[in-house]
Amino acid sequence: MDIFEAIKNRRSIRRYRTDPVPPEVLGQVLEAGRVAPSAANRQAWKFVVVTDAAIRQELVPACRSQQFVGQAPVVIAACATEAGRKWNQVDLAIAVDHMTLAAHGLGLGTCWIGAFEEEAVRGILGIPEGVSVVVLLTLGYADGPGRPPSRKELGEVVCYQRYS
Repeated sequence: MDIFEAIKNRRSIRRYRTDPVPPEVLGQVLEAGRVAPSAANRQAWKFVVVTDAAIRQELVPACRSQQFVGQAPVVIAACATEAGRKWNQVDLAIAVDHMTLAAHGLGLGTCWIGAFEEEAVRGILGIPEGVSVVVLLTLGYADGPGRPPSRKELGEVVCYQRYS
């Protein structure tokens, strides 16, 4: 799949089939995150992979009761191991975006979850003090297509030389 095609056609998926994600496919998605660039190549991250149905269900209330979090076969918690560093969010956004594009190329759907109670997620997943949860990512085979989002025209979001 062409990278530009993947970027344009990837959608947030909130309905998943119950089919498990094969370990080798999950490994490819995780590898895409592992090789992502990071500030000073620090790779200050850890990815907590949750496939256990009971634990995924525990996460639902911590994610504003978004039921699809419990229904997705996989939830990945992208964690910054150097808490309080400004670049953590950027580094993990790059890594998770690599994962979402890899997943799309492998026929999987994903959805970024930024609306969650971090302390609750940390408690459920046993994430220690000093490690922050930056984003959760649901992963699985889509149960139907995602909705194509509307996008502004390039001229509305780009300016040259100075902000205008």
